[in-house]
Amino acid sequence: MQLADMYNSARLASGYAFSRPPVHPLVIQRIVTHGILRARRIARALDVGCGAGRSTAALTPVAHTVVGVEPAAAMLVHRRAVAPGASFVAGRAEALPFANASFDLITAAGSLNYTDRSRSLGQIARVLAPGGVLAIYDYSSGRRCHAAAALDAWFGEFEGLYSYPTGYALDVEQLDYGSAGLRLAAYDPFEVALELTLDAYLAYVLSEANVERAVAAGAAEGEIAAWCTEQLAPIFGSSTLAVLFTGYVAYVIADAA
Repeated sequence: MQLADMYNSARLASGYAFSRPPVHPLVIQRIVTHGILRARRIARALDVGCGAGRSTAALTPVAHTVVGVEPAAAMLVHRRAVAPGASFVAGRAEALPFANASFDLITAAGSLNYTDRSRSLGQIARVLAPGGVLAIYDYSSGRRCHAAAALDAWFGEFEGLYSYPTGYALDVEQLDYGSAGLRLAAYDPFEVALELTLDAYLAYVLSEANVERAVAAGAAEGEIAAWCTEQLAPIFGSSTLAVLFTGYVAYVIADAA
């Protein structure tokens, strides 16, 4: 299975819509309180590569108009349930179907990885309004917990059994922004903790790309779920765990003339 092809999966669309941990709202709050945006009213925001719409939904409390654009139309099937306050368009970052200078804030959450960056950054620069900001962000899988070191050990075994697709890595600090008339203004690493129950964590890991890859190759999802439950139950016990997600936000602005 090609990395981008998995996003045409109805199973993955449901998992991304309803089973992912709520990291996006925390990141968006971080973005809108950053010095680059703190004093700026956000009239229109665009979420590039929005997936099932969770990252788009996180923008609706902070912008008057919010639009998500996603190349895999199958991922948008639950959009009205996930983000009823947003609009969605099936389209590619390399050919954004919007007028010039349309958006004050553009976000890209782990989505530029799949694009031709020379074209997608040029298109983003075109639709970004003067003084607007592109916030590129991503975060790691939730595999660590200060109170339960066994979670990291379990996750290592989990990804050893069910390997992740290759080709996702992206170093946003090394992208050629200048060719698009953009400039990396700030790079902000972060770590957030979310209290998750065993059931919530199980639903989350079953929505991970490595499980989707295994199921697409013929593995039985029920067997994967049973193994995960058996291994995770002693780690979680009857309580929640504060699962850590480590990530970054890269703030990109139009270069000075």
